[in-house]
Amino acid sequence: MAQITNSMPTAEMQALDAAHHMHPFTHGADLGKKGARIITRADGVWLTDSEGHRILDGMAGLWCVNVGYGRQELVDAATRQMSELPFYNTFFQTSHLPAIKLAERLAQLAPGDLNHVFFAGSGSEANDTNLRMVRTYWELKGQPSKKAVISRWNAYHGSSVGSGSLGGMKGMHAQGGMPIPDIHHIDQPNWWAEGGDMSPEEFGLARARLLEEKILELGPENVAAFIAEPVQGAGGVIIPPETYWPEISRILKEYGILLIADEVICGFGRTGNWFGSQTMGIEPDIMTIAKGLSSGYLPIGGSIVSSEIAQVIGDAEFNHGYTYSGHPVAAAVALENLRILDEDGIVDAVRDRTGPYLQKKFKGLTEHPLVGEATIVGMMGSIALTPDKDSRAAFEAESGTVGYICRERCFANDLVMRHVGDRMIISPPLVISEAEIDTLIERAWTSLDECHAELKRQGLMKAARAA
Repeated sequence: MAQITNSMPTAEMQALDAAHHMHPFTHGADLGKKGARIITRADGVWLTDSEGHRILDGMAGLWCVNVGYGRQELVDAATRQMSELPFYNTFFQTSHLPAIKLAERLAQLAPGDLNHVFFAGSGSEANDTNLRMVRTYWELKGQPSKKAVISRWNAYHGSSVGSGSLGGMKGMHAQGGMPIPDIHHIDQPNWWAEGGDMSPEEFGLARARLLEEKILELGPENVAAFIAEPVQGAGGVIIPPETYWPEISRILKEYGILLIADEVICGFGRTGNWFGSQTMGIEPDIMTIAKGLSSGYLPIGGSIVSSEIAQVIGDAEFNHGYTYSGHPVAAAVALENLRILDEDGIVDAVRDRTGPYLQKKFKGLTEHPLVGEATIVGMMGSIALTPDKDSRAAFEAESGTVGYICRERCFANDLVMRHVGDRMIISPPLVISEAEIDTLIERAWTSLDECHAELKRQGLMKAARAA
C-alpha cells in the first residue's frame, strides 16, 4: 500500500515539490529556489510545519476551514459514506441521499426563495454554472439577447476561463485569452484607495451608479446579471460603504436584472450570519457557495437558485453538469459540517462574541504608524499599509512590494496573514478563541514593527506622487 509519511527531511520534500508539483498563482522557478513551506499537521487554528513550527493560521487555509482543523466528526462522516457509497453521479435520472439531504438543508438555510441547488466541485465551477444558467434562463424566457454579465474590477470569482473572466483581476486576464465576450466590469467600492475627497457615503452611491451607467451603455435588453461578493475577499477584504448595496439593489430591480451573490468566502458564518447577503441586506437570485460549505475538508461547491429560475431552467434540458456534482462523500461531509456550525453555535458566536472581540482588537492596529485603516466584518478583515495616514497615500514602490515584505515577516513570526497589494488580510477559522485572537494580534503587531523597520532601512517609506 502506498503510504504518505511526514518523516522525510524538509529539504528532500522541498526538492521533490520543486521537481514535480506545479503550484497555483505561483512563480514556480522562484519557489523552487526558495523552497515551499511544508505543512505536516493541523489542529484547531494551528498548523505545524516540517521544522516543528507551530503556526497560527490567520487565513483558515484559503478562507475555508471554518470549523477548524482536526474535527473527527468530519473524518467519521467521510468514512461512513465511503463505506456505503463512495461515488455515484447525479446524471441519467439518478440521485442519492447525501445530495438530496444537503440540497434540502441548504434550502432551509438560504434566505428568501433560494430553494434549489445545482452542485459543483468548486466555486470556480459554480460560477461557470451561473454564467450558463443566467443566459439559458433568459433564452428560455424569450429574451436571448440578455447575455451580458457585469462584474467589478479587482473582483475574484474563480480561475477557470468563465469564472476568471467574471472576475476583474487584470493579471489573470493577461493570460489565457480572458475575458471571454459579453463580460463587462465596473470600478470597485474601495473608498480607502479610490474615494478621493468624497465621503464614504458619497463614494458608495457614486460607485453603485456606475452599474446603472454600464446597464444603459449596454442596453438593459442585453444585460443578464450582475455578479458580486457581498464583501470582496481576495480583492483585499473591501467592505463597501453602507450606501452601496441599497443603491445596487434599487438599480437591479428597476432594470429587471438578476443578482448573483458570490458567497464562496462570505458564506457559512464568515460575516457573522449564515450568508454575507444577510449581513449586507441583499436579496440575490443565485448564490455561489463552496469553501466553508465543507470547511475545506473535501472539495464541493454549488449554486443556490431561486424558485423562479429553477422552474424556468427545469422546463427544458439544461445541458450542463460535472462528474462530481453532488459527490456523495463530499455532500455527507458538508452536511456534518453544517450540523457542527449550527449545533455548536459557531455562527452565533462569531456574531455575538468572538467577532466583536476580534473587531475591537483588530481596529486597534490603526495605532501602528504603518496602518492607515483597519476594516473588518465578522471574521474577515484587512489593514491598509501606508506611508502617510492623513492623505491615505499609496507607497511610491510598486504595489505589493510593501505587502510582500510584511507577509514575509508574518510568516517568520509563525502567523499566516496574506497580502493583497499593500493590504494585509485575515480570515481565521471561526472557532478561534479570544486568547488565540490575542496571539494573532500580538504577532501581527510584531510583524508590522519589523516591516516598518525594514521599510525605513530600504528607504521605502515614501508616498507615491498624486496623479
